[in-house]
Amino acid sequence: MEVYLIRHTTPNISKGICYGQTDIGLDQNSFEQELVMIQSKLPIDIEHFYTSPLQRCKILTEKISPDFVVDKRLMELNFGDWENKNWNEIDQTELNHWMQNFVNVKTPNGENYIDLHNRTLNFINEVLKLDFKKIAIITHAGNIRSFMSFVLSLSLENSFRINLNYGTVVSVKLDELEYNNKLLSII
Repeated sequence: MEVYLIRHTTPNISKGICYGQTDIGLDQNSFEQELVMIQSKLPIDIEHFYTSPLQRCKILTEKISPDFVVDKRLMELNFGDWENKNWNEIDQTELNHWMQNFVNVKTPNGENYIDLHNRTLNFINEVLKLDFKKIAIITHAGNIRSFMSFVLSLSLENSFRINLNYGTVVSVKLDELEYNNKLLSII
């Protein structure tokens, strides 16, 4: 199966704000240009589209295809009490503790990265059981990095070394559930 992982376009939020599962819209100044760029990288024969329910993904998906499935497992990391706060407003002791081990440490009333990773892989494993040759998944950087870390056999701690700009498209070719003969490219 060919899987096209698409990061949503630029969100409409100020820099420096923690916004994992905060449901924010898209920056209309860059949206059309980023949409055209994404569409130029996708094959026309994608059989099925999946999207995070957050509007920054869902709006993009609606522009690409009228037929898609929304799945909550594709949501970005839940930052809990930190959602929609400026990173500088977050208690620095809590933030530093989380940053030292974000894979295992949960944010207050939120998730850790392993939670996101488990739900992302759960979704992918379920989809791979279906009889599609090409699918597209419109989601968030955390989910894409999580999946790429699995495909590339990277530790989750190192997955944030993968640079994913808004509108990035990653193509992954997988064989069945064993993930044999994995081929990944950022297009």
